[in-house]
Amino acid sequence: MEQVKSNSEIVAEIYRNAQLALTSISDIIPEVEDGGIREEIMREHEEYERICSQAAQLALKYDLDLKGPSAIKKAMMWSAIKMGTANDNSSQNIAQMMIRGTVNGITSLKTSLTDGDKVMDPEVKKLLNELITLEEGFEKKLKKFL
Repeated sequence: MEQVKSNSEIVAEIYRNAQLALTSISDIIPEVEDGGIREEIMREHEEYERICSQAAQLALKYDLDLKGPSAIKKAMMWSAIKMGTANDNSSQNIAQMMIRGTVNGITSLKTSLTDGDKVMDPEVKKLLNELITLEEGFEKKLKKFL
């Protein structure tokens, strides 16, 4: 049976995805010593903030109360990052961790694109596609640090 996601659900997912990325970046950036990857991660942070802002604007259109990641999810992410970097905070390891998160985001967003494609508002679809394209670009740039 085909799953259909509403515009509100997709806007909420875009926002949640970008918020998760912002949280992850905030958790990982203190562990980053290499200037090159730090610069890339901070650039990504700016793009995720922009996407969050655009999603918040769309949420007003749908009278949607956006929620970020739960406290439990944030704590799990924080501990995973701290454990993942405890013995290895090399650029290669940081890039691998960031790529895993980015690929998870891409997968989730592409599923939403498929699930909502037939009923999606053009504005929502544009923002969703923009985030997918950004994350695919982030993945490509992060792979240079492997």
